[in-house]
Amino acid sequence: MGVYDSWRPQLAALRKRHTFAPVKRLTIDIGNSRAKLTVFSGDEPLEETVTDNRRLADLPPLLTKHRVSSSIISSVVDLPEETRRMLEALPFPTLRLTHETRLPLINILYHSPQSLGTDRMAAVVGAVSQMPERDILVIDAGTCITYDLVDRWGRWLGGNISPGLRLRLEVMHSGTCRLPLANPRGETPQLGYDTETALRSGARQGIRLEMEGYIRELRAKYPELAVFLTGGDCLDLHSTTKSVTFADRYLVARGLNKILEHNTK
Repeated sequence: MGVYDSWRPQLAALRKRHTFAPVKRLTIDIGNSRAKLTVFSGDEPLEETVTDNRRLADLPPLLTKHRVSSSIISSVVDLPEETRRMLEALPFPTLRLTHETRLPLINILYHSPQSLGTDRMAAVVGAVSQMPERDILVIDAGTCITYDLVDRWGRWLGGNISPGLRLRLEVMHSGTCRLPLANPRGETPQLGYDTETALRSGARQGIRLEMEGYIRELRAKYPELAVFLTGGDCLDLHSTTKSVTFADRYLVARGLNKILEHNTK
């Protein structure tokens, strides 16, 4: 049985249940390795669940708990046809975020907006919505690490991309003959005392020094720069990166929620 067929009974029940639904919004952030589903009431997240990024297996149980009135999808991967059909059959309006979607608060100066990841768009909107009229650096530490700069006038000036923690460890393993695949979790001394800790410390401290270098150089130009850190590794990295202003696990979801609100007024 396919994804869509397995969902049919629940979709039928949801259509009845959502006829007079209160205003709750659902954000669906589909990344390279997993998907985050977050239910909002106004600007506040009520519940988040992390699920697989292909079948979205935890979406039906979440919808049985919350009466959602609209949703938005950001995806950096191509979804299977059955998953797309299932999302199209949801009993409330669903917005698919693209480079053509109207964005609040920001003006994109990136030369190729069609190539921007929608998760980057959402993270930038999420940061600016919390600190408008402020120079902001948004760091999203996921499979890749993205750095995006927005000035106090809401101009998204551009950004950079570098490998994330797991990707660095995987490349050192796959690109060499003898280096093992190090676990991203574990002891991280300043200097490794064996190959495992040398790989992990090299990757983690390399990221920390990279982040602090970006922050230091940009603060020389933008002295009041606020720094937002988000992504799967944000909390761990925040403990060692003292220059970060805010670590917000919901930053992308907050931005998606704001974009959905802006497009449904």
